[in-house]
Amino acid sequence: MEESLLELFEQYSSYAIVLSILISIIVAIFGVIPSFFVTGANIIFFGFWQGTFISFLGESIGAIIAFQLYRKGFRKFSIKTLENYPKAKKLLWKEGKEAFYFILSLRLLPFVPSGLVTFLSSIGKVSFLIFAIASTIGKIPALLIESYSVYQVTQWTWQGKVILIGVGIYLFILAIKNSKKSRASYS
Repeated sequence: MEESLLELFEQYSSYAIVLSILISIIVAIFGVIPSFFVTGANIIFFGFWQGTFISFLGESIGAIIAFQLYRKGFRKFSIKTLENYPKAKKLLWKEGKEAFYFILSLRLLPFVPSGLVTFLSSIGKVSFLIFAIASTIGKIPALLIESYSVYQVTQWTWQGKVILIGVGIYLFILAIKNSKKSRASYS
């Protein structure tokens, strides 16, 4: 996917920044597609700092647009469905300062899906302004970590190799846990 983006950026280099931001917005709206491939393409094509900044803009704008779309389309339907999930309800009913810090903290955690935070915020009581500010601020350190990791991996440095080994170990442990859960549920 990253290679396809790079080809697109090269083919339409005058519009590469706009294309990157639009692709990030689409990724945010879908909510389940990881953004690291866009970040990787941005870093390779634009350089580390400019690529990171373009990724930040795209992800921030994308989260804000997704929030508005989700709020208009899913709110009534989803609130009834999520009533059965107490952890999700924590975010649904938070407002003001409490919502701000909760969204900010979720954005700082690298393994919390961004689309899920946006979705739950959009169907809850949090205001648009609080979501936009908390989400945008929270994306700064998370995107810097993601950019650094992607850069190290694409440059194939020793840090990149350690990151890949760490991700591999994490995925292996996750697979074992899921395997144990599925065996336990069939017993």
